[in-house]
Amino acid sequence: MHFAKTILICCFTLAFSHVLAQKKTATIYGRVVDDNEHPLSKVSVTILGKQTGIASSDSGTFTIQVPAEKAIALVFSSAGFYAVQRNFYLNAGEQEKITIRLTGSAKQLEEIVIKDDRERKEAGLVRINPKYALTIPSATGGVESLIKILVGSNNELSSQYNVRGGNYDENLIYINDFEIFRPYLVRSGQQEGLSFINPELTGGINFYNGGFQSKYGDKMSSVLDIQYRKPKSFGGSAYVSLLEQGFHAEGISKKEKFTYLIGVRNRSNRNLLSAQETKGNYVPSSSDIQALLTYRLNNAWQFEMLGNFSQTKFTLIPEEAKLTSSVLSPLFSANLGLDIYFQGKEKDRYTTSMIGFAATQQLNKKIKLKWLVSRIENNEQELYDIWGAYLFGERSFDKSSADFGSITNPLGAGVFMNHARNKLNITNLNISHKGTWDDGKHYVQWGLSAEKTLIHDHLNEWEAQDSAGYNLPYPPGDQLLLSKVIRSSADLDINKLSGYVQDNIAFGKEENFTLQAGVRFNYNSLNKEFLVSPRLQAAWLPDAKKDWAFKLAVGAYHQPPFYRELRKYDGTVNTTVKAQKSWQAVIGADYNFKAWDRPSRLTVETYYKHMWDVDPYDIDNVRIRYFGNNNAKAYAAGVELRLFSELVKDAESWVSIGLMKTMEKIDNFYYYRYKNSDGEFINSETENQVVTDSVRFDKGWVRRPTDRLLSFGMFFQDYLSTNKNFKVHLNMIYGTNMPYNIPGSVRYRNALVIEPYMRVDIGFSALLLDSDKGTRRSHNPFRKFDNIWASLEIFNLLDRANTISYMFIKDFSNTVYTIPNRLTPRLLNLKILARF
Repeated sequence: MHFAKTILICCFTLAFSHVLAQKKTATIYGRVVDDNEHPLSKVSVTILGKQTGIASSDSGTFTIQVPAEKAIALVFSSAGFYAVQRNFYLNAGEQEKITIRLTGSAKQLEEIVIKDDRERKEAGLVRINPKYALTIPSATGGVESLIKILVGSNNELSSQYNVRGGNYDENLIYINDFEIFRPYLVRSGQQEGLSFINPELTGGINFYNGGFQSKYGDKMSSVLDIQYRKPKSFGGSAYVSLLEQGFHAEGISKKEKFTYLIGVRNRSNRNLLSAQETKGNYVPSSSDIQALLTYRLNNAWQFEMLGNFSQTKFTLIPEEAKLTSSVLSPLFSANLGLDIYFQGKEKDRYTTSMIGFAATQQLNKKIKLKWLVSRIENNEQELYDIWGAYLFGERSFDKSSADFGSITNPLGAGVFMNHARNKLNITNLNISHKGTWDDGKHYVQWGLSAEKTLIHDHLNEWEAQDSAGYNLPYPPGDQLLLSKVIRSSADLDINKLSGYVQDNIAFGKEENFTLQAGVRFNYNSLNKEFLVSPRLQAAWLPDAKKDWAFKLAVGAYHQPPFYRELRKYDGTVNTTVKAQKSWQAVIGADYNFKAWDRPSRLTVETYYKHMWDVDPYDIDNVRIRYFGNNNAKAYAAGVELRLFSELVKDAESWVSIGLMKTMEKIDNFYYYRYKNSDGEFINSETENQVVTDSVRFDKGWVRRPTDRLLSFGMFFQDYLSTNKNFKVHLNMIYGTNMPYNIPGSVRYRNALVIEPYMRVDIGFSALLLDSDKGTRRSHNPFRKFDNIWASLEIFNLLDRANTISYMFIKDFSNTVYTIPNRLTPRLLNLKILARF
């Protein structure tokens, strides 16, 4: 009897403990997203070894109860994506929040290539995955570094880019439908700070390199349309590198009505600039804060606020510069050197503030209306007083000699003084309305915008040169003449009115043929000019599989003058400058195919631009100086080929090749050469002879400052075959030579060329902490992090000395020599990125 009682008690105890064990559970919750942070619905979430589970909601969220105090694994799977397994060991009652990112399988990637027809149907459109802006190895980083691979570049210190023969002033940039402006007084890339675009906040990148639709503004080259993402849950990131530091946080309210997206960045290029040829104390700093706030009142109304404040400071106390150039010819060869010793200081400051509000109304299923109001202000200040004494001549490179590296045969010497007190304030106020009507086959868009621009400008610059004790230009008597003087003030109040209407029409059941027709207008109160720009696009996908797509775009693209186009070389303002005008045509083809059994895409586009009322310009480093007159005509023609593929699985790479020619013909652009009594040409500036005759030479067609025959760009990704957590990213850009003009010279326009630009940047990254939180205990300080990456970047892997501009030096006989200004050498950068 006693034995039976003992057995009964043991069985009861075991049964009761089993019941208690069953009650020991933990909770795992979170969301499932794809590579682009888009939520994934109906993703299967099961415990490994179990037959049943749950599915993620339409917003990608899930919650599942799991056994506690034991090792378990969750499996996340969905059609078209690679399954993901995460291991956990949780205490009773513990709650674990995770984010699961599913990577598309080859089948799913192939479906995207085929079904995402928007990029294939719009001429000039390239859609870029924003995550690459965070991984690309580049001195400046960000979205613009990706754009440069597509269009080419010649300056790694600048975020500016030129598209199809245009300059940077011809590019439009939008963030969430708000137009963005950049500082205007910047002379060199080393003065630039952070780009306005924060890649950590970016959700979508649409780049149009020509042939864009009527809904975009009045510029002649390109459109960069950025959309900041809308958060779906709480998260963020933080990163630290030798060049830049940043933090961002995002979240959503419990009822999913309010979202916030906030980013803070700080950048210092001191490590980059300290390796340049001009030695001194560089103190560059740039910081900004951005915020995107949204509030959904109901299903019909949504409100949005975008704000930004950024400040860039650049201080330079130069000490010395040792520049070297080689001269090779059948008659003369030498290693020429220029030693400059400085005194003085440069102090620049650029401040940008922007605030924009938008209200969107979904009137019904077909009609959506949007109202926007924004204010953006640039305050810029440029102050410098720099004195320099230089010695110019042949430099010794004989390492066995005591004077190695010194100038042994002086050819010229002198001093110079540069002075500037420049201030600029630009305030731009804008109120806009946009609307869409979607009827299935028709997608009508319209917009109206009123804009006021206030410009307050004061320039005070002068230069003085003294060569071998003689003031240049040589003055009569005891006068001191300055070689260059710019003194000017301007107060402008410009009102603009613009608008557009366009219809996107789809034909056929399969919508294999689409037509986009639209027109936009623009009125500028400064020059009283009214512009009308019709634009047309067509696309045809001839086969059922839609492997091929053919595109055509033609239209008028006119660009009213803003600030820099009004300024002449002498600093005066010409308010009668008209818009630069162009007709442009683009023809392209798009082909989907498989390479190495992986989805690939080849695109080719050829284009032609006919331009008139052109305002000619010169580019010195990143500074654009206009003639301030509509006295030229020009053209640009070329072809571009791009290949997108995966050389290794799940790692997209691409190659871009461009061929281009752009020329201009300036009205009344000629010069005279003079002859002596023997009929020989003489140099009237240096030869003291009697002029008896002159001959006029017309320059005719000349290369534009952005003319570049060949551009090549490549972005390549790879990883270890045994471990995807060790990756390599390579960024390569090559461009043939570009013309460099001597300011104010007709005869020597196009006389110089900037040598071909070649740059290779490479980055290696390793995953230090993955998103598997199952092995992390509750006291682990990193338990809330999704992942942590470490990167080592090598800039200018080939250590090539690329040229950005030239310095002009006269010797004792008044002969002019050119000394190249070089860009950055090889440098290392370390970066750690953490996401939570």
